[in-house]
Amino acid sequence: MNAAANLSYWDLKPRIIEALRTITDPEIPVNIHDLGLVYALEIYDAGRVRILMTLTTPGCPAAQEFPVQVAQVVKQVPGVSDCEVEIVWEPPWTRERLSTEDQLRLGLL
Repeated sequence: MNAAANLSYWDLKPRIIEALRTITDPEIPVNIHDLGLVYALEIYDAGRVRILMTLTTPGCPAAQEFPVQVAQVVKQVPGVSDCEVEIVWEPPWTRERLSTEDQLRLGLL
């Protein structure tokens, strides 16, 4: 068994977040992690990952591609053996999930 397969939650979590930050929302130029679209990041034994995320709107044009793209990116993280992504709508996303800095940068404040 390789060392990557034995990485702990605390080793994997920052690496997964770093990977999530490479994916940008097509409508708002902010990565999906900092945008607040990721509601839960669960890491199980043997590197299995489950992500609960939402979209900025139910009609988001990326609704079909996002779960596939997120799973592909996360599976590339050393130590991750599988990734399941589920889109959820509760609670609904609001711009308050963005940092004040990002809200200012995007002209939302």
